[in-house]
Amino acid sequence: MKAFTEQEVLEKLGEIQDWEYQDSAIHTAIEFRDFKDAFSVMTRIAFEAEKMNHHPDWSNVYNTLNISLSTHSEGGVTQKDFDLAKIIDSLVS
Repeated sequence: MKAFTEQEVLEKLGEIQDWEYQDSAIHTAIEFRDFKDAFSVMTRIAFEAEKMNHHPDWSNVYNTLNISLSTHSEGGVTQKDFDLAKIIDSLVS
């Protein structure tokens, strides 16, 4: 799977909400009501990521989840990242 060019990534960002591109990855931050809600969504994302064998770089501080997606083996953003971002968006909404 080939990494998208920066222009391709910027165009594809129109397919997902509240994600931005920087440092060869797409990023989002999601705020939840509390830690339990944030952790519950992280668990659901983890199961989906495992099915895809494509894992996010992420961190959680209390009720905020920060997620970065890139395909390290390709050195940038690929379709896998956008597919996982769409799954994440569907789990959050």
